[in-house]
Amino acid sequence: MTSSHARLRYWGGMAAYALILILGSIPGARADMGEVASGIVLHSCAYATLAFLLFTGGSGNPAQRALKAVLTVAVMGAFDEFVQSFFPYRHGSIQDWCVDCSAAIVCATFMWALWSHRKVAA
Repeated sequence: MTSSHARLRYWGGMAAYALILILGSIPGARADMGEVASGIVLHSCAYATLAFLLFTGGSGNPAQRALKAVLTVAVMGAFDEFVQSFFPYRHGSIQDWCVDCSAAIVCATFMWALWSHRKVAA
């Protein structure tokens, strides 16, 4: 992971989040995706990917990157659930938000461990 592409990864994460909001707002889209994977799998994969992009695109030492990624994903997940509560065919869920946060914590912790080891070995 080169720092020359860090900004691209960070803004790619923001664009991916916007797509999550947009695609999740299309009537029937979530039901169609539910045929492929459960909500837990979809939320885990999506928000772990966001955490990865934010961690690798962020700045600071590994602990700061991990904390910023987790907090950002927590806000993103909460806002996603908030937006869903306005659609009659969707509903906001605390459980989904907990899955989002858990996925971010697992991913950021893993990345923190890898990044810390890489920096020490370098």
